[in-house]
Amino acid sequence: MNIEIKKMNKNHLEEIKENLETEFDDFWNYNILKEELSSDSSKYIVAISKNEVIGFAGIKFALDQVDIMNIVTRKNYRNKGVGTLLLRELISICKEFKANSIFLEVSEDNEPAIKLYKKLGFENVGIRKNYYKDKNGIVMRYIAEDKWIPKNVEK
Repeated sequence: MNIEIKKMNKNHLEEIKENLETEFDDFWNYNILKEELSSDSSKYIVAISKNEVIGFAGIKFALDQVDIMNIVTRKNYRNKGVGTLLLRELISICKEFKANSIFLEVSEDNEPAIKLYKKLGFENVGIRKNYYKDKNGIVMRYIAEDKWIPKNVEK
């Protein structure tokens, strides 16, 4: 499957507007995403295949810390590596901005996402009780500082 990762714009948002809450995730709605896209402290990307948005992800910067706001894949494209591509791109963006740490919350029952985050270097650091309606959220962190120093440069 050929997937291209691009900066998300308002045209992408309009494309997914009608099926945002049914095909992607009911946690984020059109108005929230529209606000996020216009925020100077947020960056959003999309995964596109065959001229169709099949996933999106976003981060919010606060000084040298980044919070991953969402990583969402269209339901019929899940478990096909789209989330991995989006997460890798988010980490690259954080690296460019020299963020020291990246945080996210994930539902305690979302085993595929937890496995992905751990595979890419995130660690559990806490629990948010009932963060996802009736499910706890696991807080995970990626400590970036040492990982982004090139091997040929002394600390």
